[in-house]
Amino acid sequence: MTTALTPDGFAALTGVSRETLARLEAYAELLKRWSGRINLVSRNTLGDLWRRHFLDSAQLLPFIPDKARSLVDLGSGAGFPGLVLAILGVQGVALIESDKRKCVFLREAARIAGAPVKIVDSRIESAKRRPVDIVTARACAPLDKLLALAQGFIGPNTVCLFLKGEHAADELTAARASWRMTAARHPSRADPRGVILKLEQVTREPEGGG
Repeated sequence: MTTALTPDGFAALTGVSRETLARLEAYAELLKRWSGRINLVSRNTLGDLWRRHFLDSAQLLPFIPDKARSLVDLGSGAGFPGLVLAILGVQGVALIESDKRKCVFLREAARIAGAPVKIVDSRIESAKRRPVDIVTARACAPLDKLLALAQGFIGPNTVCLFLKGEHAADELTAARASWRMTAARHPSRADPRGVILKLEQVTREPEGGG
């Protein structure tokens, strides 16, 4: 069994400053307190919060260009990965979450962590669409459905960064029936079964095309 990652271990792996780590620790403590009241993350992951959620989110940072000025996180839940990325310095982060209780948590977490995020209390399908630099999601939907949800946020230069599990290759194969994209798969630093999917030049296949 893997030893639980500590905050200091997280800092060593990611190189975050003491100040940033303190902000993440405040977020983590709030998450633990609230998890008894609402289902924010799977209970069996709370014992290894720093690996399963914080490192899982932070590992996307190297894939985000310095010039990125807008990021939309689809189905943010407890704020992974979008809120973590905002705390790490990514600009223009919007968290889309339809569960009103989770939105209350996100507002409080953003406040105590000093993260300038926009929280969109809405279903993804109902949120205002605009092309952004980065689209992120974790455990939101199978890839073909996820791309349909993300489509309104994807422009010619948008990079999609999706945290996926052991079925990522199958999801990618299924999605290619309806979508064109340049895809790269990177191993997760947080879960040996996990994959980071980096998708670029995403467009829907024309009807009847192939």
